[in-house]
Amino acid sequence: MVEVLFAGTGTVEVLFAETGMVEVLFAGTVERTQGFLALFTGDTGEIRAEVREQIDTKVAEWKEEGKAEIVPGVLFIDEIHMLDIECFSFLNRALENEMSPILIVATNRGFTTIRGTNNKSAHGIPVDLLDRLLIIKTDPYTEDEIHKILDIRCQEEDVDMSEGAKHLLTKIGVETSLRYAINLITAAALACQKRKGKTVELEDINRVYNLFLDVKRSTQYLMEYQSQYMFSETGEVDEDDANAMVL
Repeated sequence: MVEVLFAGTGTVEVLFAETGMVEVLFAGTVERTQGFLALFTGDTGEIRAEVREQIDTKVAEWKEEGKAEIVPGVLFIDEIHMLDIECFSFLNRALENEMSPILIVATNRGFTTIRGTNNKSAHGIPVDLLDRLLIIKTDPYTEDEIHKILDIRCQEEDVDMSEGAKHLLTKIGVETSLRYAINLITAAALACQKRKGKTVELEDINRVYNLFLDVKRSTQYLMEYQSQYMFSETGEVDEDDANAMVL
């Protein structure tokens, strides 16, 4: 049994009773400065490193004796390419700990520069950390999967849409992106309300599709009329870069 008791702020005492109970007592006066002013007094009530080591040692003993079972937690980090080299070094060291959580990371980057360095790596993650990971391969959504996702999204947003409109929206999602197609659901519902309709039809999808550009059409429009924008750098965009932006 592990019991953690917080009684104010102050010194930390760890008591290992014969019954196998660990008590972490924050024994101090309640009137001591707390909250924002604690930043200036240095009294934050944080558990010291030596106390953590004592607790880890005792828990390890219980694990060896069969009195305790350690269930690791899960740490999920999205957009992991935004971390810098120091954060990656900390993760590498933390993963070597026996009680480290299960680490799940996600990123949509290809080969890019590792933040804090001039080196490039797959997904912007150092090779030594990549070597520790089991990489899950993902495939693009099929047309049927996009149709099912859009159907579920319409139900979640309480949007009544005809089958013809759903098929058109699915085609738009295949040619552009799923996120763009999902964003058109709300816009099409508003267009339907504007004409005092109850069901989103093809005309509503066509209207919002012409009103709001996707990334490809926006890039093509920018390339066509970039000379009319302020601070245009027309001469610095070559054909390969232009094709890459459209793709």
